[in-house]
Amino acid sequence: MSDLIIIGAGPGGYKAALYAARQGLKVTLFEEGHVGGTCLNVGCIPTKTYVHSRSFDEAVERQPQVVEQLRGGVETLLANAGVTLVRERGVFSDAHTVNGVTAKHIIIATGSRPKMLPIEGADDPRVVDSTGLLQLTTLPRKLCIIGAGVIGMEFASVFQRYGSEVTVVEYLKECLPMLDADIAKRLRKNLEKRGITFHMGAAVKGIADGRVLFEQKGKEQAVEADVILMATGRRPNIEGLNLAAAGITPDGRAGIPVDEHFKASPLPAPPLGECPNAAAASVSLSSENEALPQRGSGEGAGDIYAIGDVNGRQMLAHAAEMQGIHVVNRILGITDDIRFEVMPAAIFTEPEAALVGPSEDQLKAEGIEFECHKGFYRANGKALAMAETEGMVKLRCEPGEGRLLSCHVFGAHAADIVQEATAFITLRASLRQLRQTVHIHPTLSEVLIEVS
Repeated sequence: MSDLIIIGAGPGGYKAALYAARQGLKVTLFEEGHVGGTCLNVGCIPTKTYVHSRSFDEAVERQPQVVEQLRGGVETLLANAGVTLVRERGVFSDAHTVNGVTAKHIIIATGSRPKMLPIEGADDPRVVDSTGLLQLTTLPRKLCIIGAGVIGMEFASVFQRYGSEVTVVEYLKECLPMLDADIAKRLRKNLEKRGITFHMGAAVKGIADGRVLFEQKGKEQAVEADVILMATGRRPNIEGLNLAAAGITPDGRAGIPVDEHFKASPLPAPPLGECPNAAAASVSLSSENEALPQRGSGEGAGDIYAIGDVNGRQMLAHAAEMQGIHVVNRILGITDDIRFEVMPAAIFTEPEAALVGPSEDQLKAEGIEFECHKGFYRANGKALAMAETEGMVKLRCEPGEGRLLSCHVFGAHAADIVQEATAFITLRASLRQLRQTVHIHPTLSEVLIEVS
């Protein structure tokens, strides 16, 4: 018998296992594949290896080396922490038993997989998902990407730099819908200048003989490609778990419905966003996190939780990690102050884009009064010295330079700049307090205090 069973050793699962074991819990972790999940093996880490490699051949060579090194590190950490790693698919036989192991607490952390459009020709051998694209050993001469979300935009940026002729076909009018519309447009225009072709507002109708067929403004068009990447979102991994035996009814669209503490719920809960990173900016600021528990009595004994992509809430590796920590805290009766509505996200194109908090359109839709302050890389000394002057920052706050609400950035090291803003937003600090915080000179982060 274990104190805690975790199904899935991705970022949410293995981080929760390590944290729980270090708190003295006896943990059994089930994983039928490699530890690290999608993020380490076929997602975040491999794609960032591609982003930071000088050529396609270098990326193909480096990717498995980086992945294997990190995978080995995770396995060592689990072993040293005393976590029992069982290399099997976890299957429920009842609400407390998985593969013959019983526990008072169970966490489902089985992640997600690419979602393919149900269109004619989707089974063409030239069509790949993100995993298939990372398995290529020959650089495609012509690459067509269906979808201008995070995955599509990152691969478009990388493969264009490697030398592929890249075309992106997107149903929406603009890329990256969770990002500030002005910044998203600037990013797309920057990529267009580099040679990437975008067809926005285009509905894909099918694939035939290596041609992507789509309709744009009432006109039938086609794009030829050697490889076609289907980057149209992800779907939760819920098959084969025998959830019915645990009394869980999954929502086919969102995965496993959960409450505000990620406890599996019998009632469907809508997802916070359609694309992988959309949830990072689509949650309301109005709750101010009042729903976080004040625990101290081991509330939730015997409950089943679902964290990460499988619950469809915030499909980000770091969101899964923090959800896992929150659940373990709940099991232990520990109060935490994690604010899940403050969830940063990044798009590792070239240049980067990043965000935390709602966009202007979302704030207006919620009826929240705000001020918008802009800053530009071209006025920043470090950006000039780096020859990285293409970029801007948008900070939104309550009127009168009040409490910070959101920060959206386009430019070099955007993710690092947004991470600083995330700390201020988490602490409910004001724009005035940010301006009065001493910043090292010269740094790109000075653009945050130079907004007007």
